[in-house]
Amino acid sequence: MTPEREKRISDVLHHRQPGLAVVLENVFDPHNISAVMRSCDAVGIQDIFVLNTKIPKHKKWGRRSSSSAAKWLTVHEFDNSKECFAELRKRFDKIYTTHLSTDAVSVFDLRFTDRIALVFGNEHDGVSEESRSLADGNFIIPQVGMIKSLNISVACAVTIYEAFRQKMEAGQYQQSQLDPKRFDQLYKYWEENNKDLL
Repeated sequence: MTPEREKRISDVLHHRQPGLAVVLENVFDPHNISAVMRSCDAVGIQDIFVLNTKIPKHKKWGRRSSSSAAKWLTVHEFDNSKECFAELRKRFDKIYTTHLSTDAVSVFDLRFTDRIALVFGNEHDGVSEESRSLADGNFIIPQVGMIKSLNISVACAVTIYEAFRQKMEAGQYQQSQLDPKRFDQLYKYWEENNKDLL
């Protein structure tokens, strides 16, 4: 591997944000999932949680998919909501779901400098009642149009770029957020498993 590629891997890992994760609950369309993953990679999110309790396990972003952003992400798959949220509780201070409710707060009022997991739901039914009951609250993306909804990949991109803005202003991209052990693990994994892209 060339020194330029070594530097690129180090630079990308230096900007990874372990304090921010996206959870996709029963998201059916693999194109939506792929779009979410590309946005996550773009802002330095490393961990994606895929929770499928009503649909079959996805195979679209397997290791053989050369164009998939999943090659650079850590994808955690669950088929049980309580088990998924128990794992999230170990890693994050707050869990918020996208849901239009009377107590929902604006995405711009979330404090993304904390350790936060964001749950995005199924294209048709949204986040399940079970997941909402396990979360700390709901948030919405303010809109003034006739149609009060966004495609899930768009909603996720808008949300995590607000997180990007806040975390950038707080200096969280200026110094590595990954602990040294995980930094080294990801570096070695990327080097060994993505040689065709390096």
